Amino acid sequence: MPIAQIESLDHEGHGVAHVDGKTIFIDGALPGEVVEYSSYRKKPNFESAQAVRILQHSSQRVTPRCPHFGVCGGCSMQHLEPAAQVAAKQRVLEDNLWHIGKVKAERILPAIYGPTWGYRHRARLSARLVVKKGGMLIGFHEKRSSFIADMQSCEVLPRFVSDLLLPLRTLIASLSIAQRMPQIELAVGDDVTALVLRNMDPLTPADELQLQAFIQQHSTPAQPLQFWLQPKGPDTAYPLYPLDAPRLCYRLPEFGIEMPYKPTEFTQVNPHINQVLVKRAIDLLDPQPGEQIADMFCGLGNFTLPIARRGAQVLGMEGSRQLCQRALENASHNGLSHLTRFTEANLFEIDEAGFAALGDFDRMLIDPPRDGAIELVKSLGTALARRPDALKRIVYVSCSPSTLARDAGVLVNVHGYRLMAAGVVNMFPHTAHVESIAWFERP
Repeated sequence: MPIAQIESLDHEGHGVAHVDGKTIFIDGALPGEVVEYSSYRKKPNFESAQAVRILQHSSQRVTPRCPHFGVCGGCSMQHLEPAAQVAAKQRVLEDNLWHIGKVKAERILPAIYGPTWGYRHRARLSARLVVKKGGMLIGFHEKRSSFIADMQSCEVLPRFVSDLLLPLRTLIASLSIAQRMPQIELAVGDDVTALVLRNMDPLTPADELQLQAFIQQHSTPAQPLQFWLQPKGPDTAYPLYPLDAPRLCYRLPEFGIEMPYKPTEFTQVNPHINQVLVKRAIDLLDPQPGEQIADMFCGLGNFTLPIARRGAQVLGMEGSRQLCQRALENASHNGLSHLTRFTEANLFEIDEAGFAALGDFDRMLIDPPRDGAIELVKSLGTALARRPDALKRIVYVSCSPSTLARDAGVLVNVHGYRLMAAGVVNMFPHTAHVESIAWFERP
């Protein structure tokens, strides 16, 4: 079996080695280690492999807490000490900024990190009746596979949710549509936990009684549960039982804001990190009373409303009509309607004329999906030329270091911004997912 010396980690958390001039990406291997490996994909210039035996261990290697690690695809870095995970993500961010965007941050922000276990308050679990594996399976997919991992617990889900995995198997298997319920979406709010069942066929009255019995057995005053049904797309989700459950929401105590939402609407997976992230974003943006601020890809108002709480006038733009409506309702719910307005727009297709038509802005926050905001940042030219002090500061919250780096290259090398600071946000501990925040200033 071939042996390799691991040199570094790549952006997906694989160990990187070179053997006979060929790059080998090795799952489960850490920098400094010597490993035996087995390749599962061979290409002319690289191979993908799995570490089979560790011959020389890294001092940063730890024993994974989860018994399903290595099979379940939900986590990829439990074998690496948490602080080293954060450091590896910071290197990924800096490497992307330089090699893709040709930019370098003048200052590295302290990493935002928090609880490393039980942090995941949003999840989409697959469900399937697999007779060969003993019945109903509920969980994440296996690594590099469409099969569902045989999960009996999950260390990144809140403990009380992890404890529901086996009872949920029994429940779903007992329903008349057990083979027509492929997914359970989880949303843990501050006051209630919603379990959205993707029912491809209607439930029978007996099925509904089963669901009610499950709630009565497993719901507690401290951790109330509520079942929702989703017969078709996400917009069709509705609460089933109990109808008098507390409203699903999360809070941002720093800003005195409460955010109601539907369980199928996008919210951050990690509420502990989200609170710190919002505070840092607002501190970096530093909105002033009376200023005009643009919040691009605003979602349900996660950053819009805290900006407004500082007294600025905020325009939130979002491609989803449903999220715009939710943001509008949340602004009213928090008494901020007079400082906010929301517009549905496809920001992936905006051009200079379209952006200039929105009016003048003093500052802007950008929080795009993984595709980034390349058309948006390219569209700033006319607005910047028209008013020299426009958009003097931009804060960019990213869930993809490569698209952040690409967009940063335009902001710095085309529009003349300085990249004042950047740092990672460890929204997903034990995964290779890198979220980050960057602050751009226009001289």
